[in-house]
Amino acid sequence: MKRALFPGSFDPFTVGHLDIVERGIKIFDEIVVGIGINSEKKYMFSLEERLAFIEACFENESRVRVATYKGLTINFCKDIEADFILRGVRNNGDFEFEKAIARTNRHMSEIETVFLLTSAGTSYISSSIVREIIRNNGDYSTFIPPQIKI
Repeated sequence: MKRALFPGSFDPFTVGHLDIVERGIKIFDEIVVGIGINSEKKYMFSLEERLAFIEACFENESRVRVATYKGLTINFCKDIEADFILRGVRNNGDFEFEKAIARTNRHMSEIETVFLLTSAGTSYISSSIVREIIRNNGDYSTFIPPQIKI
């Protein structure tokens, strides 16, 4: 079975994230959306909210599950028996950042990172931009999946 971990903080989960998972499930037998817990980071949405948001998006897709984890992503991959890490890349800056992490992970383990380019229609969307829109009472509805109710 080809299982991939799609890690992130997903604060919040966006249509860009959804697009990567929907396209990734065509490549992998199963995708685990892993919500990483970072005690140093200040989140807009609680861990429970983020978990519920993502679960709502995939309630009818048995090949996608959601889990939370602490610590190194490669250790969580081993725990869930994932041989791949799935990452979305929006631009050159993302690629350079993700490339360094992927090479480090590969040096420390046998886990391969698979990059998918974001779709043109979602390449400008980031969770930080969506948080700003929400904080300032803007219309964020086109940036998050319709299953997510904030």
